[in-house]
Amino acid sequence: MKVYKTCLLFMLSLVMLQAQSPSDFVNPFIGTSNFGATHPGAQFPHGLASVVPFNVAFKKGAENKFEKDSEWHSRPYVHENTFLTGFSHVNLSGVGCPDLGSILLMPTAGTLELDPEQYGSTYKDESATPGYYTNTLEKHNIKVEVTSTPRTGLSRYTFAGGEANILLNLGLGLTNETGAMLRMVSDREVEGFKMIGTFCYNPEDVRPVYFVAKLSKAPKDFGTWKKMPTYKGVEGDWVKYNDTYKPYPRFQHEMAGENLGAYFSFDTEQNETIEVKVGVSYVSMENARENLEKEQAGFDFEGTAAASKKKWDELLGRIELKGAKEDKVKFYTALYHVLTHPSVFQDVNGEYPLMGQFGSGKVEGRNRYTVFSLWDTNRNLHPLLSLIYPELQSEMVRSMVDIYKESGWLPKWELMGMETGVMVGDPGTPVITDTYLRGIRDFDVETAFEGMKKAAMTEEKDNPLRPDIDAYMELGYIPMDKEGPYDGTVSTALEYYIADWNIATLAKELGKADDYTYFLDRSLGYKNYFDSETGMLRPKRANGKWFAPFDPEYGKNFEPVTGYVEGNAWQYRFYVPHDMRGLIQLLGGEKNFASALQTCFETENYNMANEPDITYPFLFNYVKGEAWRTQEKTLELIDKYYPNAPHGIPGNDDTGTLSTWLIFSMMGFYPVCPGDMDYALFTPSFEEITIHLNDAYYPGKKLTIKSTGFEQGKNRYINKIRFNGKKVKDYFFDHHEMVKGGVLEFDLRSEPRKK
Repeated sequence: MKVYKTCLLFMLSLVMLQAQSPSDFVNPFIGTSNFGATHPGAQFPHGLASVVPFNVAFKKGAENKFEKDSEWHSRPYVHENTFLTGFSHVNLSGVGCPDLGSILLMPTAGTLELDPEQYGSTYKDESATPGYYTNTLEKHNIKVEVTSTPRTGLSRYTFAGGEANILLNLGLGLTNETGAMLRMVSDREVEGFKMIGTFCYNPEDVRPVYFVAKLSKAPKDFGTWKKMPTYKGVEGDWVKYNDTYKPYPRFQHEMAGENLGAYFSFDTEQNETIEVKVGVSYVSMENARENLEKEQAGFDFEGTAAASKKKWDELLGRIELKGAKEDKVKFYTALYHVLTHPSVFQDVNGEYPLMGQFGSGKVEGRNRYTVFSLWDTNRNLHPLLSLIYPELQSEMVRSMVDIYKESGWLPKWELMGMETGVMVGDPGTPVITDTYLRGIRDFDVETAFEGMKKAAMTEEKDNPLRPDIDAYMELGYIPMDKEGPYDGTVSTALEYYIADWNIATLAKELGKADDYTYFLDRSLGYKNYFDSETGMLRPKRANGKWFAPFDPEYGKNFEPVTGYVEGNAWQYRFYVPHDMRGLIQLLGGEKNFASALQTCFETENYNMANEPDITYPFLFNYVKGEAWRTQEKTLELIDKYYPNAPHGIPGNDDTGTLSTWLIFSMMGFYPVCPGDMDYALFTPSFEEITIHLNDAYYPGKKLTIKSTGFEQGKNRYINKIRFNGKKVKDYFFDHHEMVKGGVLEFDLRSEPRKK
């Protein structure tokens, strides 16, 4: 009996060791190719800091030599690139314009070299998991391991022995700003700041990010350095012809300007490790130091990495899956990307930079968030957070309301306390309405409504949030009588209609009858763009005449096109999610609508990589007998565009938006329009999905989605749907019913049901 018990315990121990947690299924390399713009670096959930391999400064030339890359990217890492010049500590994931990618550390071996083109290295043995990244620098034979906390990064370098250096480079980066300052506090500590900003080349947005870096070992030598231009005379004029990197000895302890850095040189033993920790803050160097002291009191690499993994497992574990391993990898990686941005903005003492002004504010007992890519994320990411992580979504909306209180306007595309003004529309309004209607109400909704209405009613000369609002209010649409060949008027107005519908919807909920009537009427102005001859939403002049010549397909490959932003007439043709029934009527009824929608896919005008049309696969649910097309098309798109590979996101992830599409699509339901509480239903990708609900917001403790008759790659169509044993009558289901908890069951079949 004793032997039996011993064997049983041993077997149970093996099972426990082999059990995989959600983070074990995450592949951080998904999205690092095909312009996905994600990175595989060490990231804490919603962390302000991250440690990311920076490999975009140089690329292979024709002779297999590395040369300067003139095509600067919007991300610090691209999977195809193999020449690394450091590890950046403030980064963005899944964005379309360059910024951050700054405060780079780089270990080297041998004689001190300060030119990144010379000290950069190819690498091998690369791997990553949530909160941890590692590789080996081939030129220097140094193993690099990095991890992070919410506001700090930690690097561990294992040297082969001999002369070695650790470089801090404030010149390299993705931001358009090059200014910086650093001060050598001691032989083991350096502090300073790096300027960041001008996101998407906006000249008004510049801010410092402060840092403090500490080393685990004192160097034999240290100092600062600067990239110095040298000149020669040409017929009396002086022109720049070369750059040199000049080191300054340790007595030059403080330096300001452009392209600065610090160096630390060592004599190392074989397999000796040296660690460097970096704290960041957007308020002050004092706060950066406090962040470092509070989040990393010592040097504990294993403990720091384990804490990050634990937090990832806690959040990813809100959803449990039963299905194929490959599908789990795709799903949990997408959820991992969703939990990257928005990022916490306040320091450990609660301080953060005020929005669009000098000075700092302070929060207590909650997070202040930044990086609101709202043109993208209003469509699906925030509804997903509301369902799975309502406590996080609540803090994000409270941050948005605080931004309004501080700056006078709700955010549009906010970055580090700066409004970049990128993209079109008024996307903060749908986020707030959708959040409130889903049952998350612990924020100042009256102030939020005030901000929404202000943006919708303020004249254009005083309105930075809604350009062309005067014409929109006067004509019911935005005319394309503007200078320049590309104007985006249709796209802009369509976003305004959705925002106005959300104002009306929230007004109705708050008992504001007059506002409800007024904004509901305004939201139907999209009909002014409907051209019955082409069936398109077409650019229109102020005199009522259509823009001509007009080619509905032109622009489907991102060519700039009159009337539309990042798309063409086909890709915006069905972009009226708040009034699908009205649009169906305009297009001649359900049969004609379904035919036109199918043509959009058949002519390859559907663009999986961009936001305006990502809901189109689910629109067949509005037509009786056509829901099978949604079931078929969604699974087809998942298989085609989301492989478990670096190119496994169809394009720019837009801070998690395309990843969110995958999450909802694999779960079998999707929010077609923010502010609309009905989810479109279709075939799930798993045999069983369990969502653990936050009962502080939702009465149900658990929602289980079961697929009866599920067989991998087969039975792709729905026979019937039941919720807690009762038949669901159509292919939509209300959010409020879902969060009561229970079992949503899909009975699957091999052939489509066309009735």
